[in-house]
Amino acid sequence: MKIYTKTGDKGQTSLANGKRVSKTDLRLECYGTADELNSWVGLLRARTNNYQEQLDRIQNLLFNLGARLADAPGEDWITTQDVTDLELWIDQIQEQLEPLRAFILPAGNETIATCHLCRTVTRRLERLMVNLLAQNTNDITLQWVNRLSDFWFVLARKIAKDDKISLFLWKK
Repeated sequence: MKIYTKTGDKGQTSLANGKRVSKTDLRLECYGTADELNSWVGLLRARTNNYQEQLDRIQNLLFNLGARLADAPGEDWITTQDVTDLELWIDQIQEQLEPLRAFILPAGNETIATCHLCRTVTRRLERLMVNLLAQNTNDITLQWVNRLSDFWFVLARKIAKDDKISLFLWKK
């Protein structure tokens, strides 16, 4: 089977439900950004031996999110338990960190910087999803994405602590 179908050669593609839309459709921006984020998470996984279980779960959930955003049938792509799990991971990491008293810059080493790239792409995904889900901002997927950006932030701080790398503080 060939990888190319030629059905998108004129700027149209099919959603999971079969509907044809422009490749500039907001829905495609959303799931394309989820896919981009998943690739950044893959790079993060390659750069650390720690947190593999969490990163594996996040990658699978990002794939689920992409399916949900592609209008695939199924209601339980991401659940309230997934949000709760992220909150638990955040809390567990946060307990090991000193209180933050200043803004930090996204720097340190490649692993920390990759966490911050994951954070910023997650925030972009969240903004796109708010626009897409304007009529349904109580969607659990939006809550999960919001928590996910917080996870990247605390993970970056924890990796800096574990690797004994000083945080780069913002100077006015």
